[in-house]
Amino acid sequence: MDITSSPPEYDSEISDSIPAKGIYRGWYVIGVSALSIGAILGTVQFTFGFFIEPLEEEFGWSRTQVNVALSIGVVTSFLSPIVGNLMDRFGAKWTMAASIILVAIAFLLRSIMTELWQFYLFSGIMFAGTPGATMMPAGRLVLTWFPKARGRMMGIVTSGNNIGSGIAVPIIAGLIGFVGWRWTWGLMGIALIGMAMLVLLVIRDNAGDVIKEQRKRWAPSEISEQEKSGLKGGMSVSAALRTSTFWFLVIGMTLQQFVRTGVVSQMIPHLEQVGFTRGIAATMMVVLAIFAGSSKLIFGRLSESITARISFIVIMVLQGIGLSVLLVAGGSWVAWGAIVVFGLGMGGVGALTPLVIFDMFGLKQFGSIMGLTRMAISIPILLGPIMAGLIFDSTGKYNLMFLITIGLLVVSIGSFLLAKPPSTQDAEKAV
Repeated sequence: MDITSSPPEYDSEISDSIPAKGIYRGWYVIGVSALSIGAILGTVQFTFGFFIEPLEEEFGWSRTQVNVALSIGVVTSFLSPIVGNLMDRFGAKWTMAASIILVAIAFLLRSIMTELWQFYLFSGIMFAGTPGATMMPAGRLVLTWFPKARGRMMGIVTSGNNIGSGIAVPIIAGLIGFVGWRWTWGLMGIALIGMAMLVLLVIRDNAGDVIKEQRKRWAPSEISEQEKSGLKGGMSVSAALRTSTFWFLVIGMTLQQFVRTGVVSQMIPHLEQVGFTRGIAATMMVVLAIFAGSSKLIFGRLSESITARISFIVIMVLQGIGLSVLLVAGGSWVAWGAIVVFGLGMGGVGALTPLVIFDMFGLKQFGSIMGLTRMAISIPILLGPIMAGLIFDSTGKYNLMFLITIGLLVVSIGSFLLAKPPSTQDAEKAV
């Protein structure tokens, strides 16, 4: 399989000879990519809170011990550069399918675990499969099939996370109550095996496949020679590492991730503690997922006008406002408004992250650079859940975790303000 690090050439002479039959395959690729993101992140991240109390009750584990399993997600960060390399060698299709199978196996193993060390081991297997089934291949596929409308398409693809989560939350909550946590994890594993089969049937990222599809219905308009050149260019890894832009982005993206690892994963127990029933808490998470999905569409499109970097700053401001209001709202109706604002801010991260990397450094070594930025996320992945668990175990609530996260968001906003695009001279030296 001939897979390169650059998007396919759009040869009008070749495409003109192909009959316009059927619908452009890129739309199916986008749809399955969105389903993959939703299936993986929806089950791995958004529903974790439903399993905390059942595990505590059955095994007598503390909140900190349970949350350590989330911190094992640190392996995701270290594996990201390797995943980028595997995609270049074997393509997104095989990388995604194998990664989804790995997550499925982990869920099946969790369903029969009896010891804490097994929970940690199986969580490690699950997180090892996460990067290859979610944002990294999705970013690659969007830039390959829809280079001109990348902001809008990235928004559509990454909204799969929130749509999938919105569907998964009530289903998983109901299943745990109906068949128990073991059968629920087992059924999740079986469902993901089906998802992997769908990926093998639909996903394509070969240059020849894209060229053959150009004359089909709903295919994107042809890109100019200048746009083709821009997509093939970009900075090398070594050149990117020499810029202050790279390091400011790493700081901002890393600290911002405490929102996901230290707050979102504990949102259901927090809402229950301040007075909402489990059913209402689940409904609020569905609302969060809906507005987070809308955020991807809104800010993905907006990034094409005001740049991905500025859009990222806006969503971090919204996250800070939402968390601040949620902190003081308690169990009042105001918490619903805070959830909406927080969702609008949180959701755009997935869509904007690959777009920021592309805008700043191009596609030349996109996978490697994005993988390196994700390595630093090991810090919040490791510390976020443990901090939340320790704070809860010592204070009986999550308020301090919220305050710390708000402070980290302020630092992240400052870092993005300083992360100006590399100079023309730097870019020219890197090409």
